[in-house]
Amino acid sequence: MLLIFPPTAKACEPPAGIARLAGALQTHNIPCRLWDANLEGQLWLLEQQPEANDTWTTRAWRSRHKHLQELREPTTCANSSRYTTAVNDLNRLLLMAAKPLQAEVGLADYRQSDLSPVRSKDLLQAAARPELNPFFPFFQQRLPGLLDGMTTVGISLNFLSQALCSFSLIGLIRQQYPNVKIALGGGLVTTWLSRPDWQNPFGDLIDHLIAGPGERPLLELLGQNTSQSGNMPGYQQLPLQQYLSPGLILPYSAASGCWWNRCSFCPERAEGNRYLPLPTSQVLAELQQLVQQYRPTLLHLLDNALSPALLQGMIEQPPGVPWYGFVRFEQQLEDPAFCHALRQSGCVMLKLGIESGDQAVLDRLHKGIRLEQAGLILENLRQAGIAVYGYLLFGTPAEDQEAARRTLAFVQQHHAAISFLNLAVFNMPLFGDEVPEYETELFYEGDLSLYTGFKHPKGWGRGEVRRFLCQEFSRPPEIAAIIRRDPPQFTSNHAALFC
Repeated sequence: MLLIFPPTAKACEPPAGIARLAGALQTHNIPCRLWDANLEGQLWLLEQQPEANDTWTTRAWRSRHKHLQELREPTTCANSSRYTTAVNDLNRLLLMAAKPLQAEVGLADYRQSDLSPVRSKDLLQAAARPELNPFFPFFQQRLPGLLDGMTTVGISLNFLSQALCSFSLIGLIRQQYPNVKIALGGGLVTTWLSRPDWQNPFGDLIDHLIAGPGERPLLELLGQNTSQSGNMPGYQQLPLQQYLSPGLILPYSAASGCWWNRCSFCPERAEGNRYLPLPTSQVLAELQQLVQQYRPTLLHLLDNALSPALLQGMIEQPPGVPWYGFVRFEQQLEDPAFCHALRQSGCVMLKLGIESGDQAVLDRLHKGIRLEQAGLILENLRQAGIAVYGYLLFGTPAEDQEAARRTLAFVQQHHAAISFLNLAVFNMPLFGDEVPEYETELFYEGDLSLYTGFKHPKGWGRGEVRRFLCQEFSRPPEIAAIIRRDPPQFTSNHAALFC
């Protein structure tokens, strides 16, 4: 079986999904190949000289090999200016190389002017005319060798930025290898299949659509008994030295779903995704083995929120390398000694959903966060030497401008403990439980849309929120400094390298 991670996503670490699937297949002695078409495709596109001859593009083309090398050197993170130049120049080259085909390719995104990833007819059109995709020559060049002896292809489609390229690749496989079976899974596919109005528009193109963790469905598809346990991720077939990071960042998922699973407007809850954790003992043992086998520079724990049990386990059995992941404002973190122990275990950064600095908003969203507790935890992490990547969410139905200003005040008060910030404008999940309470309107046309627009009950619409973020929230010097610190394009995936 050939397992594929398609363009376009951040190519700074190997794809965890196909590595986990590979581990399951290998445990059952099923031959498989792994193809990170995202990383390889971006590196291929960077070697296609763009037609543009402006000063920026010419300089970027001349320096592309140097920039790639710089992104793979630890010393570059000590010089933010050199890092930023390398990232922006490489992003420019991708953009200009794809421009003749009316596509916008970047290090973290993909768009086509005439096609939308939230319209099934556009995805089918991408499959019908794969030659219009900027990666088409690359796909055509690589597929014959990769498909030699393979009867089934599995494609991991996680992000909207991968959808059009995935369907172009599927269309090419259908045209040139009609006997190959195609299975499509991943986070975005799981979202599609969870829609209450789902009717499969891809039945003539794709043989199998898989929702949720794919190991068991894939093994059943291949006629295997799935009772055998143990499927540690297998990264060895991936080009581990070529990722755009200074040293190997190894991703690892200890659970699917979210253990809290109570927040209003949560996509996981709207999709009905269950929390399925691996046993903590298994996670700790696998991390030890992976670190010994691959010698990563950094571990990226992918869970929506690391469980309290796993955090305690990381302290008791450290992985032996620096690590970071997403956590909630949990009671454990109110203990300064616990935070120091986390730092001793290798934790260099924690991602935290602060969401709002207004208690009433947090309560309405069922976040389970007390602001006094959050402030104490931020200070504990600062004193322990653990960086914080904070996530703020503006424009929820519970918020108004005064509540947003209280968020501003909270960030100002705790700015010394917040290393990085992600400022998001609220999108209402199309099929969330709370949607009927609001007057909704189409966010964008498309039968695969994930979100809906809505009339804000307090008049705090997207336009007002964006103006507030630009004209008021981002103005205080201490907040502006945090925002400027965010690594361009790679954002949280590289932030821990700067801590």
